[in-house]
Amino acid sequence: MRSSEHADLLLRKARQDEFALEKLISDPASPDEILGFHAQQAVEKALKAVLALHNVRYPFIHDLKALVDLLAKNKISVPQEFEEVRLLTPFATVFRYEYLPAEPRRGLDRSWALDIVRRVRAWAEAAVKTRPETI
Repeated sequence: MRSSEHADLLLRKARQDEFALEKLISDPASPDEILGFHAQQAVEKALKAVLALHNVRYPFIHDLKALVDLLAKNKISVPQEFEEVRLLTPFATVFRYEYLPAEPRRGLDRSWALDIVRRVRAWAEAAVKTRPETI
């Protein structure tokens, strides 16, 4: 699969997680763990789309800070505000399993989660849209 096709696929998948987040977020019965999971997944896929676009091999991890660091290491400019996406990382693993003792210390800020997902996705889509045709 070409890097641009891979990036497009990851962005489509990120939009699916964003869609789920948007549908569930207004329901107070929706657990923060589920909302946080979809927010984390949307951000992870958007970051990986930009890595794929630049032909950067990325590890199969859920650690958003590590992915932001990998972008920076490869001289891919990332908005400073994306450093805060690391707060979503535990929703990919730790908070998904009831038998683990960890729980979010405070509730998920739902409006922040949706906002950061939208901003990261818009940034990734802009990167893909303006990609050089040679990639």
